[in-house]
Amino acid sequence: MRIELIRHGETAYQAEGRYQGRSDVPLSGAGRRALRPAVRAVDTVYVTPLRRTAETAAILFPQAAQVAVDALREMDFGVFEGRNYQEMAEDPAYRAWVDGGCLDACPGGESKDAFCGRVCPAFAALVDEALGRGAAELVIVAHGGTQMAVMERFAEPRRAYFDWRLKSGQGYVLDASLWPARRRLRLLGRTDYTKDV
Repeated sequence: MRIELIRHGETAYQAEGRYQGRSDVPLSGAGRRALRPAVRAVDTVYVTPLRRTAETAAILFPQAAQVAVDALREMDFGVFEGRNYQEMAEDPAYRAWVDGGCLDACPGGESKDAFCGRVCPAFAALVDEALGRGAAELVIVAHGGTQMAVMERFAEPRRAYFDWRLKSGQGYVLDASLWPARRRLRLLGRTDYTKDV
């Protein structure tokens, strides 16, 4: 089975370097214009409850049904949401979080471990369900953090969490042939749904 895990298009928060996490920020006009539809059709796309993923999926796969999976939503950045690093440069809580490698819980938010502990079982359940029904393909439009969590946990070759970061509108293509025996996914390549500028 082929799996494609795509990051949503750009939002105004992203363009301004703001943490958006659980905030339900839509795609920006520029983000919408930068995306191009996929060259193939799929029946179903899994998204998160945050509209930036649903809006992206509607542009990439306009005929597909969308199924929202709450546990795949982006990390909760707590009190940092809606703010950028310049605005928090003197914030002791933000400095401590960054100095700790962005691994600990944000005040009022999630730690990396808690986030990955939410995302990875939900992703694995989707893979199990798709393989169980004999699906040829599983397509997910989610978030940058979701991609990094899934890829760090399940992808081969192995890489660290932040090494899996992609730009908006880009995705990973994975092969699930190793999944039944080893709960691992082989990286086949990347996709890019942004227009050439």
